[in-house]
Amino acid sequence: MNSGIRFDGVSVAYGGTTVLDGLDLTVEPGEVMALLGPSGSGKTTALRAVAGFVRPASGRVFIGGQDVTALPPYRRGIGMVVQQYALFPHLRVDANVAFGLKARKAPKAEIPARVAEALEMTGMAAYARRYPRELSGGQQQRVAIARALAIRPRVLLLDEPLSALDAQLRSGMLAELARLHRELPDVSILYVTHDQVEALTLADRIAVMDKARLQDCGTPQDLYRRPRTEFTASFVGNANLLPVTVGADGVAFAGAELKVPTDGVAAGASATLCVRPHLVGLGEGPNALRGRITEVQWRGSTHRLYVEVGGHRVKADVRELRETPALGTEVTLHFAPEDAVLLGAGVADG
Repeated sequence: MNSGIRFDGVSVAYGGTTVLDGLDLTVEPGEVMALLGPSGSGKTTALRAVAGFVRPASGRVFIGGQDVTALPPYRRGIGMVVQQYALFPHLRVDANVAFGLKARKAPKAEIPARVAEALEMTGMAAYARRYPRELSGGQQQRVAIARALAIRPRVLLLDEPLSALDAQLRSGMLAELARLHRELPDVSILYVTHDQVEALTLADRIAVMDKARLQDCGTPQDLYRRPRTEFTASFVGNANLLPVTVGADGVAFAGAELKVPTDGVAAGASATLCVRPHLVGLGEGPNALRGRITEVQWRGSTHRLYVEVGGHRVKADVRELRETPALGTEVTLHFAPEDAVLLGAGVADG
């Protein structure tokens, strides 16, 4: 089965407004690619271009090496799960799952076995004779996935499929989707989400979208640990983004000289220093920053401290403190040189 997706300079416009601008992106066979970005970033439009629901103004879409730009959706070999599941309320679960097979005129003798296979794979075999109204939200979502899998697609498109679930169900379904991917290693999955946890948990790679364009693409670990842009740093995880001036062997911030890798950036250049809050410690240490606590948030196992340093707010996630520090308390923060990433003017995209 040929899978994989390639966007070749794909642009989409509505009424003269460009909503997807020159997208070049490849999803390898068997890969889970998350399209991550805020509302209006172009991620759902990209998915709909693969599905065949929108026609690109320019560029081409390939599935399994085949140019499908002009093909109707039913000839593309795709399965799709949308946010609201779109189950037919008057049909039982097994009939919902069989719908795509019948629409594609699968041999009648094969349909019961393929429906049973898809329901078994998603853990819904015991619910085959129920109606959607008799199922929980998580169960309805499994049925929607079973319907998409029953046609044995080469590409599976997931458009924010967990957004209607509560936090506990969402966590469980992420584990189920990861299990399904292990059982279907040849199926390429394009997963649209604005939730960074979903993308970090499930994806082999993440494509970061903003303002109709692809901003960054890489493994979750690379994008989190070594972001290339301020947008990636702020949208993939949480980050301190500190304006700095590059020196001979470090940077200057709020009157402090910090030892961090400068990657050959010329002295005197302005840049942005990225440090994740959980890598900022409380107390003396390397790269000390002294400031005043302006806000404290208890987060169960940690406290989030907001500290004003030279007119800038620095966030630190520290292990739960026995006593909550009072606002206005003077504290010292620190971070290791290797935990900082330099972004901005003059910094290479490597």
